Amino acid sequence: MSIRHGLLALLSQGPRYGYQLRTEFESSTGATWPLNIGQVYSTLARLERDERVTRVGADDEGRFVYRITPDGEEEVRRWFATPIARTDRPRDELSIKLAMAVTTPGVDVVGVVQTQRTATLRSLQELTRLKADAPAVPAGQADRAWRLVLESMIFQAEAEARWLDHCEAYVVRADDAAPAERTDAAGGTGGTGGAAERPGSGVRARPDGAERARR
Repeated sequence: MSIRHGLLALLSQGPRYGYQLRTEFESSTGATWPLNIGQVYSTLARLERDERVTRVGADDEGRFVYRITPDGEEEVRRWFATPIARTDRPRDELSIKLAMAVTTPGVDVVGVVQTQRTATLRSLQELTRLKADAPAVPAGQADRAWRLVLESMIFQAEAEARWLDHCEAYVVRADDAAPAERTDAAGGTGGTGGAAERPGSGVRARPDGAERARR
């Protein structure tokens, strides 16, 4: 979710000032996306420039109050109605890190994967504990929003752990196949002896991270 659209969604519920927007944004996202007040006001300035919000004076304490405009309301409606494409999401730093590890000489790729898996499983265990301690059906809207964000993080951590298991198996399989391929290329052997091992053979997949976390 972009900060821009998050603030517009909050303003669609009524006028608000900057600190109020920050507090409600963090509450709605379960404090998983902390904002500093500078981000809030810089975003509000851009929204005001784009005629999506307008300042309607100040409250009793001198804080500027912002109200959404009709154009802002329309942008929020389009945002909720439009699916988010994978290409619109931030780049996955972990995927880039592992890709660079594979292509950088001297890097212990399996070690990188195992270190990340340990951290991912630790995070998964903590998220699962938070879910277990929370009511299954929270009474308040903010708590329900937090529950959805929390469950999204759990599913992402489970998927990441499974993907890391796959990465380790793939790297080991590729490393085992590489010497045989070099030998076959040098000796010019024919027949089945020179064939590269098919993906999926020779290495037993590790139990996925989500299953280990539940044990």
